[in-house]
Amino acid sequence: MLLEARALEAGYGPAQVLFGVDLRIGAGECVTLLGRNGMGKTTTVKVLTGLLPARSGSIRLDGREVTALPAHARARLGLGLVPEGRQVFPTLTVRENLTATARPPADGGAGWTLERVHALFPELAERSAAMGSLLSGGEQQMLAIGRALMTNPRLLILDEATEGLAPLVRARIWEALEEVRASGMALLIIDKNVQDLLRIASRHIMLEKGRIVWTGSSAELARAKDVREKYLGV
Repeated sequence: MLLEARALEAGYGPAQVLFGVDLRIGAGECVTLLGRNGMGKTTTVKVLTGLLPARSGSIRLDGREVTALPAHARARLGLGLVPEGRQVFPTLTVRENLTATARPPADGGAGWTLERVHALFPELAERSAAMGSLLSGGEQQMLAIGRALMTNPRLLILDEATEGLAPLVRARIWEALEEVRASGMALLIIDKNVQDLLRIASRHIMLEKGRIVWTGSSAELARAKDVREKYLGV
């Protein structure tokens, strides 16, 4: 198992947000984390990546205990994050954003390079010298994904993968993520576009008030109209 979280509890100050969350992702697997706003999805991502400490529970990455490791150490071990809100470096060029945190793959393979990211997103190659602050929302999301890929993670986590993007741009992002998945990289995706997630992911995890309330395959979620209506409102 590539990533395994057990009985995670976390929160902010006196407010507890996560209550015993269990989560597993295998190598090369694409999993989604679903739920309405405020149900604990982003908090889960922060705990997994080390941006928020767990109050209890454990996180193992490829069998190694990482619960107490800081975010940068987890990134070196193979966790990549595309954060909510993109958070590109506004005063760096597109090229500088992509290369600032780049690292070769741990296994010594070909990995993700500048040329490969440009092939995935030709828009970034065309805007290579533009400052991050001058990009459109869609271009910034492509850049955030490309920047994370340049760290050559084993698991790429995307928090709100296509939020606020125009339909044509969303389609470009999903197309790119399907290509990333086909390369063998594991994905954990948070997004509200259920139909796209049903196509790209193999398994889905539903959060409600910081607790996992449902898990199942794409086929099971497609049939479970009552589950979608109850926990997603769709």
